[in-house]
Amino acid sequence: MKKNIFIICGPTASGKSRFALNLTNKINGEIINADSMQIYKELKILSARPDASDLKKAKHHLYGYVKGKQRYNVEKWCKDATKEINLLSKKNKTPILVGGTGLYIDTLINGISPIPSIPEYMKKESSKLFEKFGNEKFYEYVKKIDERSVKLISKNDIQRLKRIWEVFEYTNKKFSSWKKNNNKKFIDTYNCKIILFLPERKENYKRVNKRTISMIEKGALNEIKNLLELNYNKNLPIMRAHGVPEISSYFAKKISLDECISKIQSVTRHYVKRQNTWWRSSKLQILHKFYEFADEIDVKSANFD
Repeated sequence: MKKNIFIICGPTASGKSRFALNLTNKINGEIINADSMQIYKELKILSARPDASDLKKAKHHLYGYVKGKQRYNVEKWCKDATKEINLLSKKNKTPILVGGTGLYIDTLINGISPIPSIPEYMKKESSKLFEKFGNEKFYEYVKKIDERSVKLISKNDIQRLKRIWEVFEYTNKKFSSWKKNNNKKFIDTYNCKIILFLPERKENYKRVNKRTISMIEKGALNEIKNLLELNYNKNLPIMRAHGVPEISSYFAKKISLDECISKIQSVTRHYVKRQNTWWRSSKLQILHKFYEFADEIDVKSANFD
């Protein structure tokens, strides 16, 4: 019989972490991060990583363990997450993955195309090309290279547009052609129980706004000041995390603190909207779908069999 893995997912600021924390006691579980920004060592406050109190209540894995200067990606996370899942399983602990990064979760469950690793110099070239062309022209340019792949993503999905270009330039083979190959599997020997939270969007937005202010009060400005002093490449994923560009603009005296907070709230709300769209269209097999906030649901009364 396959062992269970629980995956708690949904938009940011919907209470996933609180629900997962309560679930650990019911199913003898430990928590594994499935958020693409909470992996970074330098982003504790701005990525809303579990605090000291949460860490005392349950063991947490894959939080703050990657330096921002590294170009981390979904395949690396899948390998790291699979390793943690296997270790917990051997200890008879139930893995509970928590996060809103749909690409991470979808890839972990369904596998990934065996595309060769793209070298750093090629990633820098794609960034230069994007800066030269701009969003609209770069989109049209990549569309001519691989229309099938481009049709599946948003015009504003810069990372995936770059990825499509990089794969073609480096391998001389379209990304869509690589995708036809059999996927590399990660956790097909486990039974995935997915719990999805899709709270009412306006209430979710209110939480985002409130949490942004709380982050500033807890020291997010100083956190990003320390990050900027490391002089990381601006094209690295960590430098594009929600709040980093906005706080950077504040330190550069381009915007006021109030404008900075407002912009962070705005980009995060837009992210929540995109997350809602992604999860609503997801074809993953959902065990439970809750239209409430996770920390308002009684874990004891929920059926997870």
